[in-house]
Amino acid sequence: MTVMTEPLVQASTSTTPVEYSTLSKWFHWVTVTLLAVALPVGFVIDHIKDADKMPFYAIHESAGVTIFVVVLLRLVWRLVRRPPPLPEHVPAILGKVANGVHHALYALLLLQPILGFLATNAWGFPLRGETAYLGFIDFPKFMETNEDVAAGLQLFHTIGAWTILVLLVLHIGGAVFHQAIRRDGLLLRMI
Repeated sequence: MTVMTEPLVQASTSTTPVEYSTLSKWFHWVTVTLLAVALPVGFVIDHIKDADKMPFYAIHESAGVTIFVVVLLRLVWRLVRRPPPLPEHVPAILGKVANGVHHALYALLLLQPILGFLATNAWGFPLRGETAYLGFIDFPKFMETNEDVAAGLQLFHTIGAWTILVLLVLHIGGAVFHQAIRRDGLLLRMI
């Protein structure tokens, strides 16, 4: 049995930049880190005793607001510095799927913190006091408690969280597919 050591697909040799910029990489990995905090904490909050929940909410909400800011900055940066195009050897269908996953992730990473922020206000727990942003920045309360509105917003926030998780699995799966199966070096563009 022979072990293949050569890539199945050669990386592009054009003069087009093949890597993302350093700042783009920074935005990507900061977002990954924040998601690694926000998602698991968000999923376990319902399983924490009420008396112990506030620190979890504080961490989850601060990570969410920070994700929103980082993603906004990241999108502005993408307008200034376009990401490198996919190499020509990547099939068009894979490019379309990747593009769809990226756009959906960006949209949800902006929408999700807004839904969470609105839900916390509707539940009567704005980002103040124990749950202040980063522990010390109080956000203004802009609505009265309304549990019906809060429940609806919470439902959409929960659906958004699960959708983000599915999109992350697709995104990571795509990166692994390109690195381990196609061996085309696409993963290295973001490292």
